[in-house]
Amino acid sequence: MTVFLDSSSKQAAHKAAEELRAWGQSRRGLGVALIYGPVSAEDRLYHSKCPIEQRSVTALSEALEEIGARWKELDPTQPDFIRELVSYDVALSNLHGPYGEDGRLQGLLDYLRVPYCGSGVAASAVAADKILCKRIMLTLGVPTPGWRVWSGGPVNWGSRAVMVKPPFGGSSVGMSLVRDVADLPGALAKAAGESGDEVLVEDYIVGTPVTVGMLELPGGSVMVFPPLTTEATDAEFYDADTKLDVDSKGAVTVRAAELETVPMNRISRDVRTLWDGIGLRGSARIDFIVTEEGDAYVLEVNSTPGMSRDSNFAVGAAMVGLTHTDVVLAMLHEALARPPYDVPLPAPVFSGPTATREAAA
Repeated sequence: MTVFLDSSSKQAAHKAAEELRAWGQSRRGLGVALIYGPVSAEDRLYHSKCPIEQRSVTALSEALEEIGARWKELDPTQPDFIRELVSYDVALSNLHGPYGEDGRLQGLLDYLRVPYCGSGVAASAVAADKILCKRIMLTLGVPTPGWRVWSGGPVNWGSRAVMVKPPFGGSSVGMSLVRDVADLPGALAKAAGESGDEVLVEDYIVGTPVTVGMLELPGGSVMVFPPLTTEATDAEFYDADTKLDVDSKGAVTVRAAELETVPMNRISRDVRTLWDGIGLRGSARIDFIVTEEGDAYVLEVNSTPGMSRDSNFAVGAAMVGLTHTDVVLAMLHEALARPPYDVPLPAPVFSGPTATREAAA
């Protein structure tokens, strides 16, 4: 059973930080493949709009330099990606959405026998699929806003405000808050995209958005960061442009959530249930909405939390005494301490023909 630590366990966090820093000193020169590139719609948006200094990959690069790693940023859209990938000791992915966060990259890394940071195939697939994750929440008894799935056809859902969400991806890409039923068809078409995916239509609940980061420490215990609340001052909800801060306005305020005992206990219970129930590992961030009545509903589970210097995850870590570099060390440590993936398959061998096939693709 997982041992969970909270913000009152600062001594344990301090001890873990010391252990991680000593471990990092002993592993200087560790080969780290930092995976980042414009693969999904979310990553293409970050690549094109987010200021370079505010990107997670920039902060991760700085942390790897501080650690003394032998690292390189590898772009999955390039033909030599796999050939380069297998030459590193561990992979640290900064990809989000389909192909990076949904189990497919994790399956590739397992097959290549490259250790990687974060959750495995199954947990990544569940967390990335908003509709599937909702179904798992219901199975686990975790409260989540009412929802239904639209897969085409007539629209007749009354006048209640709803959030319309694509089933995959994050950063609120393709997401709309619909208050007028006349706007619903357009929001559904936007969320479905060109591929015509099913769309999640979720009851809009008025409340305070709260997010909780979780980090696996040496020994397997999981530190649960203090809940944070994120306020978007110039937007009706925390939309994509606000998250990206494309205008560098700093229109988002992140601070410790001031919660009563009841919702705090509910959040504490639910993050633990989801970590074990989904099978998360390494790191995760779970988003909630908390009503004035003290009800807490889970909105989403993020198996690859954003890692910019000012991200919710980094802020939560700092509140328990962990630096951004400590967090990166914890991710690398977990990846390398995990028992290696091992099945009776021949070890992949990459030679000239592989590179030729990649180039052709």
